[in-house]
Amino acid sequence: MRTERQRSAGGVVVRHGKRGPEVALISVGEPPRWQLPKGIVEEGESPEATAVREVREEAGVSASPLEPLDPIDYWYVGTARDGSRVRYHKQVHFYLMRYESGSVEDHDHEVREARWVPLDEAATRLAFENERRLVRLAATRLPGGDQ
Repeated sequence: MRTERQRSAGGVVVRHGKRGPEVALISVGEPPRWQLPKGIVEEGESPEATAVREVREEAGVSASPLEPLDPIDYWYVGTARDGSRVRYHKQVHFYLMRYESGSVEDHDHEVREARWVPLDEAATRLAFENERRLVRLAATRLPGGDQ
């Protein structure tokens, strides 16, 4: 089985809600799982630009990057476009992002649901430990003491 590298990018998008900071999460897959919005870095695109694009497409909101967070690395096996099985080594660049505008109801068709979740609850909903760790890290880096 051949091995390929993939680069993706996404965001921990935060806004100030009625009860404090909230994070935009998306539900995908079957069975459904909650995760952070992210997607493949396209040729000629920077990871930061990808994060902005993917947050808009998957979570339905526009957001501006504040700072990079730790990247996530993992391996998985999938099917390539030619139908062959491939072992992927994926690196995902994440950014702490500030909500600007838009509605989580305006997500694309690949997403089952997008929703704002209180920051202190977000880590408990996420399916992947590495994303839970990123949300906890983001909480320590919010500007203006919004933790």
